[in-house]
Amino acid sequence: MSDVTLSQMPEMGAHVGGRPPMDAKPGIIGIILFVGLLAIGLAFTAHGLSSDMSESGAQPLAIGAFVMLGIALLIALGFEFVNGFHDTANAVATVIYTHSLPAQVAVVWSGSLNLLGVLTSSGAVAFGIVSLLPVELILQVGSNAGFAMIFALLIAAIIWNLGTWALGIPASSSHTLVGSIIGVGIANQLMALPGAGTSGVDWAQARSVFITLLVSPVFGFVLSALLLLIMKKLVREPRLYAAPDVSKPPPLWIRGLLILTCSLVSFFHGSNDGQKGMGLIMLILIGSLPTAYALNRTLPDSQTPTFIATMQQAHDVFAAHGGAATTTPEDAKARVTAAIRDRVFDDPAVYAGIAELATDIGGQVQRNGAIRKVPAAAVQNVRNDMYLAAEAVRLMKKGGALDRANFTADEQTTLGDFQKALDAGTKFIPTWVKVSVAIALGLGTMIGWKRIVVTVGEKIGKTHLTYGQGAAAELIAAATIGAADGLGLPVSTTHVLSSGVAGTMVANGSGLQWSTLRSIALAWVLTLPAAMLLSGTLYFVFRSVL
Repeated sequence: MSDVTLSQMPEMGAHVGGRPPMDAKPGIIGIILFVGLLAIGLAFTAHGLSSDMSESGAQPLAIGAFVMLGIALLIALGFEFVNGFHDTANAVATVIYTHSLPAQVAVVWSGSLNLLGVLTSSGAVAFGIVSLLPVELILQVGSNAGFAMIFALLIAAIIWNLGTWALGIPASSSHTLVGSIIGVGIANQLMALPGAGTSGVDWAQARSVFITLLVSPVFGFVLSALLLLIMKKLVREPRLYAAPDVSKPPPLWIRGLLILTCSLVSFFHGSNDGQKGMGLIMLILIGSLPTAYALNRTLPDSQTPTFIATMQQAHDVFAAHGGAATTTPEDAKARVTAAIRDRVFDDPAVYAGIAELATDIGGQVQRNGAIRKVPAAAVQNVRNDMYLAAEAVRLMKKGGALDRANFTADEQTTLGDFQKALDAGTKFIPTWVKVSVAIALGLGTMIGWKRIVVTVGEKIGKTHLTYGQGAAAELIAAATIGAADGLGLPVSTTHVLSSGVAGTMVANGSGLQWSTLRSIALAWVLTLPAAMLLSGTLYFVFRSVL
């Protein structure tokens, strides 16, 4: 079979193609499925909350606190619902426009894979997003300021996502959420009283997120184009690079390839994007019900001796580097908090402070016999000590402070074990939280997907999307999102996939619709400042009324 050249591609199958049918209304089975899943999600959430409260011995919430918790959870799940129909439409666009699956079947299948991706996620991305927030708001998330933070950043993200969706512009939910968090951090700092030492944005962590969000679309564009060119050299099947014929289904092997790539993108989207909502829900739960959620009560008691020994070893390491510096538990917390806020750790007093926190944490667990047995009155304090110590070690490792202070390799290994033990005690996600987020994201996938699908399928390139283009763009998108998920970094499904489609259009010689690309680029540029302005303004308003 002869090679398929780039110059032949625009003409091949140009008379076929056409928009696939996407206007079918959901049938009674679809409606029953949607309502049933919604009911299951709400029931499972209520059961999970009540079970956790009962097992932990948490006191029933006052009416006002219960209402605040309910509103916060609904807003967080609403963000994931909007994320579902906003971002996942990118995953189904290629499989719909290549006629590999009917539209309604595609979105239900994609929603199911999103749900599975959320359920199997690690949680690394969830807590990476949380670490962007101001440290004192994380420590006091149950306060009015903490609820103002949660409400502001989630509502701002929902507003921007809905606005770009209404215009059919593939904007990034990840980009939006990061911008909302930064807006809250800046507003929190601007509203602080002079000399209060209030923190704003973790710019070092934000820089890592920015780099990921900025570089991933470039990867999507370049690698998708290269993959398409490689496919044309290795897989010399003309039908793979021709516009689909609407009068007949695609060959079985091509259909299988496109369904596979759609499944991978949907799964990894759920695994990455679903975690963002989970991290914020855990903040809400820790602030509202610290007795049940501040500490991981599922850790087995058999790990207690190892945990206590790890705390003592970390104390010895930091005490040795602290020299003659001494501190009290109260001063230790203040010193470590300030060090995290200012990113300044090269101080014996800070080492002494972390050593004191390690001693206090180990003592509390030892006196009570296990993490799950820490009394309700002490839970929030122990959790904050564990968070501060773990965050300090993480930032010291990341910023090179341990090397500058000449911590030996063995000492750094000890501190790595120390951080892992603390994270295991504080960074956990109950099954019911994963299930509720998974259902919200999956149901969102089944609603409102058409606007973004039409943009990706028709308005990026000048010719109809081919099977090969769809496969190349989605394979690169799935690989990029999966890699980011493994590294604990948020990434934009929207940017990676839409840029991948554009890359395949260029490689195919199809040409681009620059008006669409200008709209996407404008949304890309405006998302951060718009989300920052929205969330900062909302935070100011909520702080004034809460």
